[in-house]
Amino acid sequence: MKTMQWAAKAEHLGGIPRKMIFIAVGAFAKAVSNLFNTTTVHNADTLIRHVRSRPPGVPLLTVSNHMSTLDDPVMWGFKGFPITDAKLGRWVLAAEDICFKNMVLSYFFRLGKCIPITRGGGIYQEHMTEALDRLSDGAWLHTFPEGKVCQENAPIRRLKWGTASLIARAPVTPIVLPIVHHGFEKVMPEKYMFGRRSPLPLCNRDIRIVIGEPMEFDIPKLKKMAVDMSNDLSFSPVGWPNTCGLDEAAQRYLYTGISNQIRTVMERLRKICKSYQETKD
Repeated sequence: MKTMQWAAKAEHLGGIPRKMIFIAVGAFAKAVSNLFNTTTVHNADTLIRHVRSRPPGVPLLTVSNHMSTLDDPVMWGFKGFPITDAKLGRWVLAAEDICFKNMVLSYFFRLGKCIPITRGGGIYQEHMTEALDRLSDGAWLHTFPEGKVCQENAPIRRLKWGTASLIARAPVTPIVLPIVHHGFEKVMPEKYMFGRRSPLPLCNRDIRIVIGEPMEFDIPKLKKMAVDMSNDLSFSPVGWPNTCGLDEAAQRYLYTGISNQIRTVMERLRKICKSYQETKD
């Protein structure tokens, strides 16, 4: 009951509560992004095009770094993006211990198309299946594959395998679009006063968002390679189920390879984002 999956259904109360949440949260995001702060987006048309008009049945999976609790939804509040359209809006993996602490929060975030994820719960936990279902529906899903907020100006950390597993397990391989941003750590600093997070978004900050090009993954080829190469993989098994015809060793090799490809691209975008920011400063 706590995770309220019924409230996430599009037909819940005729879809009216979801529309109201998207309009209200979208207005808030646009205010923070454009009115109170300055947001510059590079390659915005690529994201908007894939959100609005990708081929029918083809899911979109966006991935980004995670610099504050406001990244989502404010990163979608830039000018020209249809953030108030509940039908086009993203699904997003959200930390269960933060966003689903009680019934009120659970209902709110469920209406906002958030899927609860237990950090440390593994890639085969209950609601990862729900995320996979949304990709199977051809929807847009956003993830923060680093797994937690990091406000340091540092390289992209090792990515969790959950995102890679969704890419590999989806019936139709999603369009994977990498995004890197900078500035949200200044809008919502984790250690603002007395070591605590700022109670409200700060103003007059510069936000920079760099959107990459779609990444392509030849999953059948990558699976075959994983089977061939995983025989020499040494690890302590945890009892993963055989998925897509792959045993645990092959899955680990596959998810590591996909994660490393995404991380490499995200790190390149991070350096581009950093150079843009330094030029402005």
